[in-house]
Order: sequence, then C-alpha cells, then structure tokens
Amino acid sequence: MADLPSRADALALMHEYTLSESLRKHMLAVEAAMRAYAAHFGEDPERWGLAGLMHDFDYERFPNASHAPDAEHPAEGARMLRALGYPDDVVAAILGHAPYTGVARTTRMARTLFAVDELTGLITATALVKPSRSVHDVDARSVRKKMKDKAFARGVSREDVVHGAEELEVELDSHIQFVIDAMRASAEDIGLAGAPGG
Repeated sequence: MADLPSRADALALMHEYTLSESLRKHMLAVEAAMRAYAAHFGEDPERWGLAGLMHDFDYERFPNASHAPDAEHPAEGARMLRALGYPDDVVAAILGHAPYTGVARTTRMARTLFAVDELTGLITATALVKPSRSVHDVDARSVRKKMKDKAFARGVSREDVVHGAEELEVELDSHIQFVIDAMRASAEDIGLAGAPGG
C-alpha cells in the first residue's frame, strides 16, 4: 500500500486553498469525528482523518452552486488529490460526501464522512449559541432540539444528518453524542473550547 500523504502536507494544502476560518474549523471538526470513528471501527485514523480534513478544501475556490457532478467542488479537489497520490478510497469518500456527484458511498469510510459532515455543522452552530460558546456544554438532547427548529442553522441538511446515521447503521442520538465527544477532544483546534472566562 502506498504511503499516505502526511497530515502536515494535507493541512498546508487545506490552508492554501481555504482562507475562511470557519470552513477550516469545519474541516478540522470533520477530521476529528472521522478519526474517532476510525478508532471505533478498528480502521486507520490517519487515512480516515485525511478524508475528513480534505473533504471541503476546494469548496472556497470552486463553490459549485449549480451542483455539477463533475466540475468544481468536490470533483476539482478530487482530481488534485488524485494527482498528489491520495488513495482511491479517500478520494471516493470525498466525492461521495456530495450526493450530487452520483458517486456511491460503498465503503464505511465514505458512509462515515457523509454521516458526520452536516452533523458537525449542526453541533458547531448549537455550541456557538451557548453563553459559553463551548462544545463542552452541548449534548445530544440540545442538538436534537435545535434540529427541530427549521430557522436554526438553515444551511444544515437535517435529511442528510438522519440519512447519514441510517446509512452508518447507528442510532441517531448515540451518533450525535459520539460526534460531540470527538469534537470535545479537539475543542481547542476547532474554536469551541469556550469563551475566555465563559
């Protein structure tokens, strides 16, 4: 098996292509969830972490408002990652996280990336409305409550969150809590450790 690109190289590329601090933090949150699930499933956290870290790296430069299956995000990024020697399963997972690509999620890695992507956004939004702005004050119940509020975090697809858990064959509440716990472990990196003195 070919060597994986290093996390340091991946991070440098992600930073080069993504200037938005919130999008960078989103990718770090997804990476944290992917690493935690990899350990949980007995898979390789480095490999799964790369899929999470790089899944949206091309989003800012190639936003793909028309949802073209083979142009812009994530197809453009996938082509670049392939050229850089990223493994096929990682690239396929990245393509599969955007349903409009038509790329089937045939691996557990791909299903996990889809299952945690929108959910990390919902958890982040829930944390940011807490007085502490901390993921440590978020639990599955508070996320489920916010999920029901259609006006809250409007950009997050509730359907994808529910469908993702189903595809992964995990119970929704425990899936939400699992991802919260993964994000808590990286709270500092993802900017959700809490407001100073909060």
